[in-house]
Amino acid sequence: MHETARPAALSENGLIRRLVKLVTELDLDSRDFVIFGSGPLLAHGLRRRIRDLDVVARGTAWRRVSQHGFPAAGAINGAPMALFWGGLIQFSPGWISEDWDTDDLIDRAEIIQGLPFAQLTDVLVYKQKLDRPKDRADIEALLDLLSQPRRTHGLTPTHAAWRPLSS
Repeated sequence: MHETARPAALSENGLIRRLVKLVTELDLDSRDFVIFGSGPLLAHGLRRRIRDLDVVARGTAWRRVSQHGFPAAGAINGAPMALFWGGLIQFSPGWISEDWDTDDLIDRAEIIQGLPFAQLTDVLVYKQKLDRPKDRADIEALLDLLSQPRRTHGLTPTHAAWRPLSS
């Protein structure tokens, strides 16, 4: 069984503090972005540390970060990105492929300590889809947490924001 960390105040994390500063400086509307990747694991106490923050943004939020950030292309899909703090905070207008519905991800965000985080079920689907060795411990922790009957975490993995494209 995977032992989870006790969720700390998110403001104790340096990347979260930098993101909050960026959100304030660029006047980003929290209804127009969602923290994805391993960020939700930090917010739920499944991770004590993360190496970067992945943020999906739309509309005005995306326009502002793309004007102020360092332009780059996503490693997985080549999509446009806006990087801050040496690439430690990475914004993109979508999530790894067109299979993910950006508006749905953002609209279903779970607000934790004032910040929008992706549903854990979506994080699980994403990590299972990529199936990278570095994600295996996260997948186990997510499966353990999501199988607990007294907690609800959004939709079931089969109803997450990921949808396969029609063939």
